Amino acid sequence: MLLIIWINGAFGSGKTQTSYEIHRRIPNSFVYDPENIGFFIGKNIPKEACKGDFQNYTMWREFNYSILKYIDSEYDGIIIVPMTIVKPQYFEEIVGELRDKGVIVNHFVLWASKQTLEKRLRSRGERKNSWGAKQIDRCIEGLSNDIFQHRIDTENMTIEAVVETIASISNIQLLPDNRSNLRKRLDRIKTQIKHFRLLN
Repeated sequence: MLLIIWINGAFGSGKTQTSYEIHRRIPNSFVYDPENIGFFIGKNIPKEACKGDFQNYTMWREFNYSILKYIDSEYDGIIIVPMTIVKPQYFEEIVGELRDKGVIVNHFVLWASKQTLEKRLRSRGERKNSWGAKQIDRCIEGLSNDIFQHRIDTENMTIEAVVETIASISNIQLLPDNRSNLRKRLDRIKTQIKHFRLLN
């Protein structure tokens, strides 16, 4: 049976890095990025019909639900989904619907203070007025809703500790990580560069 690990959190919480660290340590796993559907929609509709946030498109929620449901029927492995989603209605339309159809979705929020999130964003080159930084208050408020469980307080946790916590709660056996500290650093830089977004 397919297991989906949905990693939620404000921008700067470490969703992408955590997701790819989990992926490296689970051989039969796949990282699915719902953002790609948003970029596709934005590039393929008239400018006059565009919305400011692609999550506000009903079709974005429907399409991501449908793709994940399809993978459930065709793939025997673990799907890792790094995606910020803070509106309970949108969460229900994707995660809630999947669960209603029998798909196991383990959902985690990577939690941190506003100051820590801002510091993490700066460490990856984002300015104080970047799009991600401007969303922090909205994300913290939205993710405070009890529908968003489990929360992992990452304030003083390493990525390795976050990965192991998620695996433990999900009852997943991870492969040992025998990389050197330098190799880990290089892998995370590659992940950061690969997923760098030019956002206003």
